[in-house]
Amino acid sequence: MNRRDFLTAAASAGLLSAAGRPPNLLFLIADQLRADALRCYGNSVLPTPNLDRLAREGVRFATDMCPFPVCVPSRTGMLTGKSSANTGVHGNLAAQDPVLDPGPSFDNLLHDRGYRGQYWGKWHAPYKMARTYDNHVLDVPNEHRSFLAFLDQHAPQRPPHRGELLDKFYQRAYRPYPVDTQYADAQAGTGALNDKHANQQETVGVVDVPDRCTDTAFTVERSLRALDELKGGPFSLTCSISPPHPPFLTVARYTDRFPWQKMPVPRNFSDDLRWSPYRLRAQTMAHFHKAEYVQQQNAVYFAMIAEIDEHLGRLLTRLDDLGLARNTLVVFTADHGEMGGSHGLVSKMVFYEEAVHVPMLMRLPGVIQPGTVVQPPVSGLDLFATVLDYLGVPAPARDGDSLRPLIEGRGHAGPDYRVAEWATRNVPNYMVRTVDWKLMMPDSPQSKGIDALYDLRNDPYEMRNLLGDPADRPRYAAQAREMKDRLVEWLARVHSPALEGVKSRKLAG
Repeated sequence: MNRRDFLTAAASAGLLSAAGRPPNLLFLIADQLRADALRCYGNSVLPTPNLDRLAREGVRFATDMCPFPVCVPSRTGMLTGKSSANTGVHGNLAAQDPVLDPGPSFDNLLHDRGYRGQYWGKWHAPYKMARTYDNHVLDVPNEHRSFLAFLDQHAPQRPPHRGELLDKFYQRAYRPYPVDTQYADAQAGTGALNDKHANQQETVGVVDVPDRCTDTAFTVERSLRALDELKGGPFSLTCSISPPHPPFLTVARYTDRFPWQKMPVPRNFSDDLRWSPYRLRAQTMAHFHKAEYVQQQNAVYFAMIAEIDEHLGRLLTRLDDLGLARNTLVVFTADHGEMGGSHGLVSKMVFYEEAVHVPMLMRLPGVIQPGTVVQPPVSGLDLFATVLDYLGVPAPARDGDSLRPLIEGRGHAGPDYRVAEWATRNVPNYMVRTVDWKLMMPDSPQSKGIDALYDLRNDPYEMRNLLGDPADRPRYAAQAREMKDRLVEWLARVHSPALEGVKSRKLAG
């Protein structure tokens, strides 16, 4: 379709502005941000006025499930609308594959119809889909090198003082909290690099850089410049913010707002995990089983989100100042959540709500009714079809569905459930969720993973696996089979190779 044909189609769909332009797209995505970290999703500790503004002026999806509780497969699913069975992306290493082609993203299709595109921040998806953008996004290492060059110019390195460590990501000094696994080295004044950390999750503290030199500030500043360049439209601009993914670091301007001693401890922090599918995983995280350590990590996590909210407010203000807000679809979401001490777990890679329930907000003035709330479960896989629907671009069939009927009160968008996946052994590989129920199960009869059924209406913190206690199993066997039938239906729909293995697994009970 050439540009003239596209404009004609958009006009017939009622999607052109008074100036005769199709809507723009501003796609905002954070990494590892759970839904209940935002005020508009019920957080009572952390103010998020700018993201709350999006919810107030558009639609908030109360139950959005990430497709996969880890970065690259989840992001790929969001961009393409395809499950991992149809993208071939089952883990983060796929982002480094120069050949893998999961199919076109919504940005690829917009580009083919005359949209200009830029993408700033964390890419973390197969390279093939990056062909669209004017700024030639290629990979995370290149993006990080640009950030370090910026720091070299504006925040020169210095040796760590006593009480500090040298962070590997920022390559700058930071003051660790006691939860940081090298806190003792900092107090000893060795000036150590945090090279003993098993992963970034163990880096928690206050980094010594100017406020404008954080990772979030850097990404948003480049997105602001991109708005100025693209304002003639139509455009698709992505601002992909790496925080609050660890390392858990930001500047004192934000950490000072959240004294860790005042942080609440998750209500399910002390879950005994007796029948949990993740009991063994929790045992590997004993370092985080101290309440004060969870409070410290979450204090910095909240500080990072407060910073994200403030900087995204700058983007929304620039959209207003440029006169673009009324003709721009704004989407905010995250690729997955963060356990934050719930069930004695940190990080992601599980199907508990803290890891898979992420925020999703959309705003398009004059089209999406302000203050809309969608309650039924939706998925990041639905973004592909929904974005293209609102921008007037025909969408090829995908594993997700356009959410426009739900938003506009015209009935369901697809089935009454959504599915998430996780490709590893001896734990649940699939989660199927309705409004009130959640089933987790492995993908074969041979798996040693534990089946789990949760009544989310009466057990929102997922403390009681109804397929665990033998006294419960007979009472809930029919409900478990009903949920499994939904999962089987979905696996058949997406032509998953796991279909037969799931069908042949007999649920507990």
